[in-house]
Amino acid sequence: MTDITGSTRERHEYWMRQAYREAEKALELGETPVGAIIVQGESIIGKAGNRVETLRDPTAHAEILSIGSACEATGYERLPDTVMYVTLEPCVMCAGAIVLARIPMLIYGADDPKRGACGSHFNVCQDDALNHRVTVIKGILQVECGSILREFFQAARTNKRSILE
Repeated sequence: MTDITGSTRERHEYWMRQAYREAEKALELGETPVGAIIVQGESIIGKAGNRVETLRDPTAHAEILSIGSACEATGYERLPDTVMYVTLEPCVMCAGAIVLARIPMLIYGADDPKRGACGSHFNVCQDDALNHRVTVIKGILQVECGSILREFFQAARTNKRSILE
């Protein structure tokens, strides 16, 4: 993990807010509110929110969809010189895709202690057995990114109890 301070933190917070907007769009669709963007230079070249329910596709995580979007934009299957911002620590599938896409830096908001694969539970992004390692910065807008998820799951549990009563 890398520590950051000052203007670098402000820049990361700016971009994380863009990823958070994608999480809000996912929430509006009833999806788990996770958003991801991929930045190259000063431009967003890929962005998405979760679409698992909408697309009825278990692989339609924000990270996977944003990688696909960025690859389409660049015309290349690798994404060197990019940074991915995602509101929740990626799972094993998404961390693997980040490695395969050769994204050099990942910045995420909230930890996922149950399924996180970038340091919390597993550490796919920095596994020495793989041919690419990703620099990981965590905790950018952690409170906001964690809150939208907690509220979503609390509402889901409340709705489930209502249906069962």
